[in-house]
Amino acid sequence: MTGGNLLARYTWVVDTLRRYSRISREEFNKRWSASSFGEGQPMPRRTFYNYRQSISELFGVEIAYDKRTNEYYIEHLETDNSDASLTDWLLNSAAMSGVLSDARAVSHRIFVEDVPSARHNLAPILDALNHDIAIRFTYNPFTRSRPSPGVEIEPYLIKLFRQRWYVAGRNVSENRLKTYALDRMTSVELTGRRFDMPADFDPAEYFRHSFGIVVDSSEPRRVTLRTDSRQAKYLRALPLHPSQQEMIHDKFSDFTYTILLTEDFLKELMTLGPSVRVISPPELRLMLADRLRQTLDQYTSD
Repeated sequence: MTGGNLLARYTWVVDTLRRYSRISREEFNKRWSASSFGEGQPMPRRTFYNYRQSISELFGVEIAYDKRTNEYYIEHLETDNSDASLTDWLLNSAAMSGVLSDARAVSHRIFVEDVPSARHNLAPILDALNHDIAIRFTYNPFTRSRPSPGVEIEPYLIKLFRQRWYVAGRNVSENRLKTYALDRMTSVELTGRRFDMPADFDPAEYFRHSFGIVVDSSEPRRVTLRTDSRQAKYLRALPLHPSQQEMIHDKFSDFTYTILLTEDFLKELMTLGPSVRVISPPELRLMLADRLRQTLDQYTSD
């Protein structure tokens, strides 16, 4: 059995326990035998025990047994806050993969977003990140006509945003932190040179006030957006930023953020259209109004 197949099985077990909260061994085996992994057979007791051990080591997920009810359940996640989000993302992603693999018969009716950068360079960069090894690559930014060869960075963190993976780290020649899109990198290689992560660098703090992957030297601002009641539902379900807070009024809601006024954030506000109005700060209102005028000029200049 391949590692990938085992990972899918572990994820199926965790996902099943999370969905049903508590489940008896009999009910678990019924679900297992009906899945694509069980092939009509219950899971052997020894296999279940081995899976529990592996799941604990891989994900920090403890599967406990309640003797009073003869049920299994997930006890807790042995992770801190920063690890928990990654663990949850890994489990959700793998669970979705398992669900979709069971739906091959209707694959022509299922459409998902592609993440091309996951296929390009993610594995070697994760390896470099795991062992604190500098990487060298050729970079092909959209803003230049010619690639930049021999870029060397010390990778500090990676981030997924809008279907693209990014790596942030210290550019060795420029001695400053920069962010690179993985799908714009070619000829990626590990240099073999180890580096020490700066003691004062906090990966979670680096993007804390950013929308997306742009970080600049400006101070984060307190932003207030006013939305109609319908748009408010979307923002509640999928917040623009972790700092989001809501004040509900009779016919509208005010959402507040502590965030950098970057190009990424400005573009996002433009996509929200007339259902969202910037209340403060004034400079963000001016920036957005100016961008909207430029956009309108594209259609009225003729």
